[in-house]
Amino acid sequence: MNSKERILSAIHREKPDRIPSDIWATPEVMENLKKHFGVDSERAIWEKLSIDKMVNLTPAPLGIPVTSHYTGPSPAPNEDIWGVKYLAKSYAGGQGFYWEMCSHPLAELDTIEAVKTDYRFPRADEFDFSTLKENCREYTEYAIQCGYISPFYIFNNIRGLEKSLIDLAFNREYAHYVIDCISDFFYAFHERLFEAGGSLIDVAEVTDDFGMQSGLLISIDMFREFFRPHYRRFIKLLKDFNILVFHHDDGAMVPLIPELIDLGIDVLNPVQWRLPGMDPDRLKKNYGTKLCFHGGVDNQHTLPFGSPKEVEKEVQFLFDTLASDGTGYIVAPCHNLQSITPMKNIITLYETVRSLGTR
Repeated sequence: MNSKERILSAIHREKPDRIPSDIWATPEVMENLKKHFGVDSERAIWEKLSIDKMVNLTPAPLGIPVTSHYTGPSPAPNEDIWGVKYLAKSYAGGQGFYWEMCSHPLAELDTIEAVKTDYRFPRADEFDFSTLKENCREYTEYAIQCGYISPFYIFNNIRGLEKSLIDLAFNREYAHYVIDCISDFFYAFHERLFEAGGSLIDVAEVTDDFGMQSGLLISIDMFREFFRPHYRRFIKLLKDFNILVFHHDDGAMVPLIPELIDLGIDVLNPVQWRLPGMDPDRLKKNYGTKLCFHGGVDNQHTLPFGSPKEVEKEVQFLFDTLASDGTGYIVAPCHNLQSITPMKNIITLYETVRSLGTR
């Protein structure tokens, strides 16, 4: 099997020749890996570590800074397509940086009329899809992931997290209006995206962060009122184009899983198994016939702070649980590898996946 066949086999819960893997990492980590292996491309890193990789070819950044590289000690704020502004913040003694939101365009626009007057939502016709097929054809041996739909996450970002959560409870008409506008853009954008990519797109994200470390950020009833109808039409759009549905949802979000399965998701990421309710053995037993799991390797404890032996032990544990039947699992860190992660731990992760072989 090539990487694409291996990934798609796992998602369809057919038995691949071996359990596939993926990598998510910050730019600093990818640069360090290039230096370590003496290569000049991320693709060469995938080959060095036998990573199968879902290649993300979404034409434009959605919900992240337009400028993605830190260029100085005191940069001006970057602004994304939604009008959210960010400042670069360094961490770990300058080993890395991240973008911290510093301005939310709807923070002071508290009425529907104010939003209509003073805010402009992005439009699908502002994006160029003309090179998408050409880009996809550069990675024919890899699964292509293209598209990112996240209405709750964008509502949080443009309104500010605290106000967006209050709106769901006490300013519901306003919340419906803004979420509807966000969702209308996402639908129009992805309809054009999928038309442009055609059969070359394998996977797209219908995704949000409804979970936190201890449970859900909102109630199931709120999910059903504000987001489920949009999720249903998004997922139908993907299915109409024969595209698999990847759902990323940080945190202890297990109460939401039955809802997501009913809506038709195919892949659940990131599986933060140390959190309440997220036991991988139970997840596999309860949902393994309907879901493929992606991620799982702990990026809060084991990868940055554990030993190589602990990384190896954890990968074996995840194979024994999430891949207990030899399929339905794609091994990956549960989020982006951070610059504080020891190189040896990263290499051990993928060497262990390779050494475990078939199940």
